[in-house]
Amino acid sequence: MGDRQLVLASAADASDVTAFTGRLLRLDEAAVIRLQQRDDGLVGLWGTTGFDVLATRAVFGTLTPADVVCDARVLNTAAAGGDLTIDPGFALDSAWRGALPPQQGYRHVDDVPLRTIVDLAQRGAALAKEPVGGGHGPVTSLLDQVVLEVSGGGVDAGIALRSLFALTGMGFARDRNGRAIGESANLDDIADDEPVRVRASGTWIRLDARYGSVYQRRGDQFAVTVL
Repeated sequence: MGDRQLVLASAADASDVTAFTGRLLRLDEAAVIRLQQRDDGLVGLWGTTGFDVLATRAVFGTLTPADVVCDARVLNTAAAGGDLTIDPGFALDSAWRGALPPQQGYRHVDDVPLRTIVDLAQRGAALAKEPVGGGHGPVTSLLDQVVLEVSGGGVDAGIALRSLFALTGMGFARDRNGRAIGESANLDDIADDEPVRVRASGTWIRLDARYGSVYQRRGDQFAVTVL
């Protein structure tokens, strides 16, 4: 084992790593993962989703060094095999562009029912499949459309469709039985009191679901579209 090492606290944490990396690899076969030791003692897993939105969840463990970029498939294979001490392999720092969002400095804007989030994502997915301009596919700006405006505490947050696709694509949205929600999921299977918490900073909008969070940069949005 080299000087780069992720030590997970339990088999449950290995399962969480497997789920996160597996979902990320479905969205991008060449995905990389950024690992970061957090101030609260957890290890944050970060990935780019293919929607220009960052996805993250945290596990119990320790990381050496405190910031590592590695191949998602290497991490997935080791965690799926039940390894709790994982060598993340070669450093892929050049494959990660941009800084991570800060851990602190977010204001709670409001809580949105998960049913609303999933309904908008499903309607957006249906719209994306419709041929536009003689069958040339959906308009390129569709993902950038703001489909949900949230306000509270003097803060406004416009949430783009790409963020909802990332949240559902990463399996962070689950029904009342813990099953990941897909395009054909029945909204009635989602608990009516299950929230998605919206937080915002000066540069990021953050959606926190029960099984993970996605981060959208402020300003990467166009006018509100009703789906």
